[in-house]
Amino acid sequence: ETARQMAEDENILQELSGGTGDNIVSDFTTYEDYLDSQITATDLYYLEDEDLARQLVELGYRGSGETLKREEFEARKRAAEAARLSKLRAAPKALASANKEKQIAESPFLAALAEREEMVRNGKLTTVLFIRDRNAKGQEVSGYIDYAHRLKAENFEPYFEGKKKLLPKPSDLSFYNWETQTSTSNHTPNFQVIADNESGLLFKNKRDRKVINVDPKAKPGDNSRRIEITTSEYIQVVIYDHVTRRKT
Repeated sequence: ETARQMAEDENILQELSGGTGDNIVSDFTTYEDYLDSQITATDLYYLEDEDLARQLVELGYRGSGETLKREEFEARKRAAEAARLSKLRAAPKALASANKEKQIAESPFLAALAEREEMVRNGKLTTVLFIRDRNAKGQEVSGYIDYAHRLKAENFEPYFEGKKKLLPKPSDLSFYNWETQTSTSNHTPNFQVIADNESGLLFKNKRDRKVINVDPKAKPGDNSRRIEITTSEYIQVVIYDHVTRRKT
């Protein structure tokens, strides 16, 4: 759609909010259905042609009130659909950790994820998870996970229910398989990976341009903190929290 088309749709949407045209877009699936609603049995009896009756309604010779042109009807349809989708997107989503108190209480790691979930989802916090453990094949793997990215990309309920174990993947910020010596790194919507650096591995926040330094001997960076989670579920878990400040 062109910008002009979108602007027109937005204008129509504003008009619809006044309650003048809602019934038209909600009551009729197609433009033909809309025209048919204005054709009487008498019209069909005399004209003996449904298509001709529709044309007369469209031209304003039949029907009650001012008849919408096809373009206007379809524009209203688009605007109504855009409003519906916008409302769906704006609706608050239930947290994946909701109603999982029992499982969370038994796992310090899940408790830490649950504590951060809402803030990470709404963008107030970005979190990098370092996990080192063994995969299903018994191979030792480690990696850095962009929590917000994974939350958006997959359903986290099985993790919070204890049915699945969160492990780094080759598609995460950083991944290393100690047995096969496979190594990958990837940028995410929230972080840029800076690997060729004297300081070691760095993650640059794309929102406020601040850098998280994951070297345990160094400070993690501005508005960031490093927390090691004591848990028997993994060989090692470290959480790097970064409070995002949009650059002005």
